[in-house]
Amino acid sequence: MMTRNVYINDIQAFMPNEAVSNDDMEALLGQVGARPSRARKMILRSNKITSRYYAINKETGLATHTNAQLTAESVRQLNTESFSISDIELLACGTSVPDQMLPNHALMVHGELGIPSCEVVATSGICLSGTMSLKYGYMSILSGLSNNAVATGSEVASAVMRANNFKEEVEIRSEALESKPEIAFDKDFLRWMLSDGAGAALMSAKPNEEGLTIKIDWIVQKSYANEHDTCMYAGAEKQVDGSLKGWMAYDSKEWLNQSIFSIKQDVKQLNENIVDYTVTRPLKELVDKGQVDADSIDYFLPHYSSGYFRDKLYQGMQEAGCDIPQDKWFTNLATKGNTGAASIYIMLAELFHSGKLKKADKLLCYVPESGRFSTAFMQLTIV
Repeated sequence: MMTRNVYINDIQAFMPNEAVSNDDMEALLGQVGARPSRARKMILRSNKITSRYYAINKETGLATHTNAQLTAESVRQLNTESFSISDIELLACGTSVPDQMLPNHALMVHGELGIPSCEVVATSGICLSGTMSLKYGYMSILSGLSNNAVATGSEVASAVMRANNFKEEVEIRSEALESKPEIAFDKDFLRWMLSDGAGAALMSAKPNEEGLTIKIDWIVQKSYANEHDTCMYAGAEKQVDGSLKGWMAYDSKEWLNQSIFSIKQDVKQLNENIVDYTVTRPLKELVDKGQVDADSIDYFLPHYSSGYFRDKLYQGMQEAGCDIPQDKWFTNLATKGNTGAASIYIMLAELFHSGKLKKADKLLCYVPESGRFSTAFMQLTIV
């Protein structure tokens, strides 16, 4: 039986508006409470992000793009000589926070694009939602069910990070916040970590006739939700016993008073577990099975949320028997920000169009998710 290969023929990123510096971000997102956040500078110093993008008009403070619009813009940039977006057979879209709960995000992107009828699927999750949309397209082509697929990852984190989303909570808790002007750290932390962006990848069963193409060797995903409580969440509150109380269990006043729909992070749990569960354990399995050979990797593309984790990630890789020197790492976290589900697309797009890649280069991509600790690794070869 003839083996069918899957190729990424083009990959593009779309960043909304102009880059936003560290000094300008609080003015754009809005100040929560009477005084500026005291956590902001500490978090930015740790995450080493110097600029990011927001789908916000700096003059009016209004949104410039919905999540679906941002995603559609990244799809429109896909370009090969033999492809038109009107020819898409499968559209798979992943995001952490869609514009609405129903209908799904991918259907809204399809509507924005206005392309002919095609198969459409949405993948849910946090950072891994973008990787799983890519895997869905990969598997569809690999199985022969589709001849081409477009997969996307996108985030409009700014929509839930704006100060007005916390107004009611701050007013209700005004006395308790007297000595601590910002919102609870688990919410304030992510306001200075997340930003907006979208990426899209065109896949098919044939390589480009000219120039380079990315061949997908394999994509592996693993969840450890059976071993840990939730670490990152939205639309819920974490209880003392570690369980989540979802938004439907609260009345509508509590949604506002406790900013239930904000994105929250259990920072202590993150620090204690992220490397072991998303790097060391799963990567060691891949190394032991002979699926990953550190010496054969030319570029390592890690999606880590903060520069704080870079050396910790490297230590975890060494413990897994996968020592890829940091001079082989490629990341644009510092200049593009942490765009969650879109990050791996935005990294790959920049590297693919940089002129640095050459035939036979091997790329290893790493995408962790702290929602309930899951991870993905992907190996690519340039042909």
